[in-house]
Amino acid sequence: MGGSQVNQALVRLYFEVRDGVRDPVAAWAKLTANSQQYRPFRGERRVPLDDDSAAELAAAAMVHTAASHGADRVAALSTSPLAGLIADLGGAVLTEHPCAPEQVLGPRFAGPAADDWARAAYVLLWGENNRMVRTPDTPWVIAGRYKGQKVVAIGTHPTRLSDETLVVRPGTDGALAMAMGHVLLKEFFLDRTPFAEHAMERTDLPALVRLRAREDAYVPGGLLGRGCDRLSVYGGEAVEVLLPRFDDGPGVLRRGVPVLRDGDELVTTVFDLLLAVYGVDRPGLPGVWPSGYADPGEPYTPAWQEACTGVPASRTLKIARELGVTAEKTGGRCLLVPGRLETPHADTAYRAMLALLVLTGCGSGWAQASGAGIPLVPYLCLHACGEDRADVGALSWALAEGLFARRTARSVLLEAVRDGWPMAPPPRVLALPRPIYPLPPDVDLIIGPDDHCDLSPPDAGLVAEAVARLAGRAAPVQEGGPPGGGRMRLLVDHAWMHEYGEALPTYRPPGLGLPLKPTQLVR
Repeated sequence: MGGSQVNQALVRLYFEVRDGVRDPVAAWAKLTANSQQYRPFRGERRVPLDDDSAAELAAAAMVHTAASHGADRVAALSTSPLAGLIADLGGAVLTEHPCAPEQVLGPRFAGPAADDWARAAYVLLWGENNRMVRTPDTPWVIAGRYKGQKVVAIGTHPTRLSDETLVVRPGTDGALAMAMGHVLLKEFFLDRTPFAEHAMERTDLPALVRLRAREDAYVPGGLLGRGCDRLSVYGGEAVEVLLPRFDDGPGVLRRGVPVLRDGDELVTTVFDLLLAVYGVDRPGLPGVWPSGYADPGEPYTPAWQEACTGVPASRTLKIARELGVTAEKTGGRCLLVPGRLETPHADTAYRAMLALLVLTGCGSGWAQASGAGIPLVPYLCLHACGEDRADVGALSWALAEGLFARRTARSVLLEAVRDGWPMAPPPRVLALPRPIYPLPPDVDLIIGPDDHCDLSPPDAGLVAEAVARLAGRAAPVQEGGPPGGGRMRLLVDHAWMHEYGEALPTYRPPGLGLPLKPTQLVR
């Protein structure tokens, strides 16, 4: 007997059927045609099972499900031991983490290769996992330091694997990133323009955005569908825009942008809106602006972030300038290693961090933990199984349209599935790395660690061999890679993002909030 455990009712029925039909895949097909025979017994006794039989059972479920219902109905959370195998089969590799990289950098973003870590001239280790966990690429960072690479760690605790450490208060990483973006926009886009060519060719900064009248000013609408021949339309007419502010309660920022007239509509560029969001002033624009880096009252200055994060404004300036200068001199050889941010609004913090790479031409330097070529699908169906009474509309900004007022997370998520928004379909075979409740009720096989699952995770190598044997061929491997030719997006043009006031990077304080936001669906 091996280390595998299986639900007693399931294994008894499986072997009874398999002994009759002599084919594991046909046996699983016949068994799942009447799955109510074993589903009610989940959570009851599990018995030991030898490793080969456990692998055969899991493989039969995967092969039958992929052939009969589609490979994407076989799913695993990204931290499951079977995630790599299921990705090779074309299944869904699922994540509960924010999907900011796909929003900003495009789908199937692969991230840097391992040797790119050693080639990087500047590395930001940003988040808690970098202190506690040695990822497989950590030795490459150490190798890079022999070449003069500088490593800066940002998190709530100091770390020894760095030349410099910024200790931030929990949940305030986004505030620091916004202040660094303020410095980069001021000194590397207005004072001088080393990244202007990159911004025109590889980002959405020159894209034109409609402005909609709201109260006595305007709010950003959707993209116009074409770009401008320059980053900014500054120099002519200007209007005041209303922007979200969350650091001092649900508030509104009033700042000005230059505009052009497109028929009856007013339009501006994403770049002009970005300067307004970050509070980077230019003469002649209306609105309320920071008086400089030392202004603590207006977001998102270095002095403003100091009150939030505890990081001195002078150190924020220093790190932002080092990032900008290094990216300029090395052609974008800077790397940001994101760690886990344990906050309800971590996706907004990640987007503020990603903006630093996009602005400095380091878009390929987001060292995500997923592994190259494995697409991560937002898996919110687990959460949609249970009802809660939280008001999703509480996440909206002060001038929202009320699309989600008095709505629950479950109702919004189910509406998203009905309307066809990108989401993993309900799985029929699901591999979990840890207990997650409530479990989806209509899954044929749940592979997980505890008694509420049907089968404990078998050895991934044995399952791969069984899949190849039962399918009659080697499992196909899907090649991944960075997005081809697409522009990196700093404005996510989606009705939900506008409803939450997060179409452009913003800062949300830690707060209690909700553990889940529908904006995670936006790809």
